[in-house]
Amino acid sequence: MRNGDSTTIDVSESSAIAKGKAPLIAVTKQETGGWKRGVAIFDFILRLGAIVAALAAASTMGTSGETLPFFTQFFQFQANYDDLPTFQFFVIAMAIVSGYLVLSLPFSIVSIVRPHAAAPRLLLLILDTVALTLNTSAGAAAASIVYLAHKGNPNTNWLAICQQFGGFCQKISGAVVASFVSVVVFIFLILLSALAIRQA
Repeated sequence: MRNGDSTTIDVSESSAIAKGKAPLIAVTKQETGGWKRGVAIFDFILRLGAIVAALAAASTMGTSGETLPFFTQFFQFQANYDDLPTFQFFVIAMAIVSGYLVLSLPFSIVSIVRPHAAAPRLLLLILDTVALTLNTSAGAAAASIVYLAHKGNPNTNWLAICQQFGGFCQKISGAVVASFVSVVVFIFLILLSALAIRQA
């Protein structure tokens, strides 16, 4: 009788322990899913901010141009973004980055709906790294020309033109700043994706 009772008690204890463990595992999964969903929502918001910054950079540079007013219509000094191949590359690169960010929004939404799915997050991580490289190269190249426009370079007879073309220089400087804002956002996006994949 005692052996039978002890057997019955052991079975009930093991079943109680098993029943006690199941809710703990379910709670842990729910907490993990909630955390990942929050990261995905923050990722979506950052992408919207990056779209605004990249579009602002491309449109500001693409519309930059100034003509000095104190010359006749037959003899004028003009400064336009398309006078320099570096600025043309900047506009094209930032337009590509903007287009990519718009196309990446559905994948970000999938990460919100299915926070445990690793494939969309991995794809975004890879493509964000490529876009970051393009964005950084365009911003750095344009920044070097903007610096020369402000400071000049006497050794190469590159004159500082910003004293004459103040409006043009303000627009190209603003475009470069906007491009580096999107660079910072991309860095955060990559870190978030890497963190979410690691916790998968």
